[in-house]
Amino acid sequence: MQPNQTSRTMLFPPLSSDSRLLFATRSLRLFAYGFLSVVLALYLAELGLDERQIGLLLTLTLVGDTVISLWITTNADRIGRRRMLSAGAALMVLAGAAFALTRNFLVLTLAATIGVISPSGNEIGPFLPVEQAALSQLVPNQRRTSVLAWYHLVGSFATALGALFGGVLSQGLQGRGFLPLESYRAVVMGYAAAGVFLVALFARLSSSMEVSTNSAGMEGRAAGWPGLGLYRSKRIVLKLAALFSLDAFAGGFVIQSLVVYWFYTRFGVKPALLGSIFFGANILAGVSALSAAWIARRIGLIRTMVFTHLPSNVLLMLVPLMPNLLLAIVVLLLRFSISQMDVPTRQSYTMAVVEPNERSAASGVTGVARTIGASLAPVFTGLFLSNPALLGMPFLVSGALKVVYDFALYRSFRAVKTPEES
Repeated sequence: MQPNQTSRTMLFPPLSSDSRLLFATRSLRLFAYGFLSVVLALYLAELGLDERQIGLLLTLTLVGDTVISLWITTNADRIGRRRMLSAGAALMVLAGAAFALTRNFLVLTLAATIGVISPSGNEIGPFLPVEQAALSQLVPNQRRTSVLAWYHLVGSFATALGALFGGVLSQGLQGRGFLPLESYRAVVMGYAAAGVFLVALFARLSSSMEVSTNSAGMEGRAAGWPGLGLYRSKRIVLKLAALFSLDAFAGGFVIQSLVVYWFYTRFGVKPALLGSIFFGANILAGVSALSAAWIARRIGLIRTMVFTHLPSNVLLMLVPLMPNLLLAIVVLLLRFSISQMDVPTRQSYTMAVVEPNERSAASGVTGVARTIGASLAPVFTGLFLSNPALLGMPFLVSGALKVVYDFALYRSFRAVKTPEES
């Protein structure tokens, strides 16, 4: 193969039929998440729930998804990845159908807790860890990071399109005379329908994505932690989980909704401009992930994670120090242009340094650790934003903690090489 052909193959890696199906399920699922996220709170309000009930319901949604995801992902390699993915899709159908068919708060709460609903439009549920594990098994080591980068980018665009279509559909139906409740219910029903299609797509996956009973590491099961699905890799997974939790806790200080609020409070930015800023920021973040594979092939996964993350953190801390809106937007967009390079490399590294039969569990445990870490920080951000003198502190605290994470990660794992790096 010629050098330019090799470069094209690494940038646009060929995919097996199972891999293409996993890209399709990722796209459909994230489209559905974005589709529902733009009307979910409005729909619940139209059902008659007050703000406190809506907040409780969405919190229970996240808590329930975390618990269910942990159980599914830590058992997927043992019970079967296809079965667990289908179970997750069935939970999407359950939640969507229940939300569409009832006004009863207790029933909605139960459906939110045991079903799969994404209030933010972001990836949630057991799908991401299991699909990442399967993709890492289906593609060669040399192409793993590139495939995961495209997987990440596809999901970002699918979420954006879903949010756009959800808003257009509900507004279009209201323009045709439908009541707001009816227009929002149509979106909820569309979410449940997406779950049905996901079940059908997962049924088409072959056994190639399943863990072989002869996989390396099976002999280490006796000394492991069966409850978490971890055996020989338990030590490295728990160390990664602790570090990723710190990074997510730091990121929780600057989640998008709170950054939007900061721009509104500091500069009086109108909603239309805010939407444009963060649409561009998210597109830049998604595209930046593609560069990660190219850099990682040259300097390694850990160095890519750390050396792209550090300047991103510095830019984050500079945002509140900018004297005017234009400079603050420029610095924020620069930050987003490199902020996601650590995502596919982090995912690829985790899949590479654990045993093949522990990949779903490893991804699930580290993902839950990130979820827990991220959920704790917004409380502190609210306290900062309530005090005008501390308005910029979320950016400074987040950036500083992320720098600590970067140095700790590099110190702990710089000598732990992946198979393709070795």
